[in-house]
Order: sequence, then structure tokens, then C-alpha cells
Amino acid sequence: MSASAETRVIEIVFPMNTNSMGVLFGGHALSLMDRLAFIVASRFARKPVVTACSEKVEFRTPVKEGNLIELIGRIARVGRTSITVEIEMYAEDLLSGERNLCTTGQFVLVAVGDDGHPVPVSPAEASATYRASARDAEPPRSPSGEGES
Repeated sequence: MSASAETRVIEIVFPMNTNSMGVLFGGHALSLMDRLAFIVASRFARKPVVTACSEKVEFRTPVKEGNLIELIGRIARVGRTSITVEIEMYAEDLLSGERNLCTTGQFVLVAVGDDGHPVPVSPAEASATYRASARDAEPPRSPSGEGES
């Protein structure tokens, strides 16, 4: 399993996703986190997966309307049929560039067969595929670091 392989998603917080205080709804944050966990687990297992549970979700700081949010997902553990995905969500103020870790959580997803019952995940096989897909998704970097933004 590769600890460095991760998947990222960036969104902006629009008014329709906030409460009357102009703060991101917790339910919307959970939905985004669960979607990313699904993507991470699916790329790892290369099998259908379903969410079994969310664990220890912590809302640390509020996310305001107009902020960017970046979600980062990583494999935390792999069981016989389950994959635990760790999600971190950062809020970024577009004007100041200030960035804060605002929400963290873990999601457990289970690989399932056509009949909807759990099926084994092969960590060695899945890990190689996951590392390759994460590596292919990285933008090319120049040796000197020039031209990077």
C-alpha cells in the first residue's frame, strides 16, 4: 500500500451550500467527503464499493461562502473486504490565500460483488494499480522547478 498516493478534489462554496450564517452545511461537507472516499476506494480496489460507515468526523473550523475547499483522500487501512479512507478538507480564502484544515474524517468502504455481498480486496494487486493511477494523474514537473505555478 502506498501512503503517498492520494486523490484531491477542489470546489468552491456557493450560497446554495451554506446555512443562514453563510457557512458550509455539515451535510454537504459529509457528502463531498464520502464521494471522495468512494473514488479513492474504487481506484484502489478496481471493484464496486459501498460505504459501510463514517468514523470520527471532526468539524474543526467553519468554511465560509466563497472559500475554496480542497479535499484530500488517502488509503488508511485495507482489510479483507474493506478499505478505510482518510479524508482531510482544507478551506482556502481566495483573497488572502489563508488555508486551514477544517474537517477530517475516516470512511470505511466495502468491496462488493454483483450480488451485493462483500468480496475480498487483494491489497498487493490493488496497491500497484492505485499507485500507477495516482502517478499518472500527477502533473509533469520540470527538473529545476521552473514554470510550476
